[in-house]
Amino acid sequence: KTGKDIVIRYPQLSDVDQMTDFINAASKEKTYIRAQGEKFSLEDEKTYLQKILENIKNKKTVKLIAFINNKYIGSADITMKSQVESHVGVFGIIVSDGFRGEGIGRLLMGNVIGEALKHIPELMIVELYVFYNNPVAIKLRELQTYQEIGTEQNTLMMVIPSDMLSSAQWTLPFGANFVERN
Repeated sequence: KTGKDIVIRYPQLSDVDQMTDFINAASKEKTYIRAQGEKFSLEDEKTYLQKILENIKNKKTVKLIAFINNKYIGSADITMKSQVESHVGVFGIIVSDGFRGEGIGRLLMGNVIGEALKHIPELMIVELYVFYNNPVAIKLRELQTYQEIGTEQNTLMMVIPSDMLSSAQWTLPFGANFVERN
């Protein structure tokens, strides 16, 4: 929205310093994320990132990170569940304070869903766990790309429509245009 150049890409081990600073700032903020005041060490974040990179390699996770002027400002991911729920991906997103409301989350969301559809063949349902009083997350219900199949204990579940699963390409309205599904 603001015309800033945004770089969105997969994470690398060299991002661990900025990722550590980012999660610690978000945790301290005590906003709508699971980390509520915890402090993560560089080693904690390195272990987390190594697991993410392994899951990306094994087609169990897609994680994208965003930068403006080489500053880490947000991330989004979809991580697949296992066993009987192996067709369900859990969606997570966070944007730095000071960059919210600029369309960055929408851009991250579109791109991470597009990448997940390309690289995770099992993905059929995306779940988003939300705090009941998080108006931005609740607003996701208004997206028309998905069919809401229910809400349960602060969980918003969305089914990827069958026409998106069967067609070779489509347009997502928030960032990833004409994504091809492999």
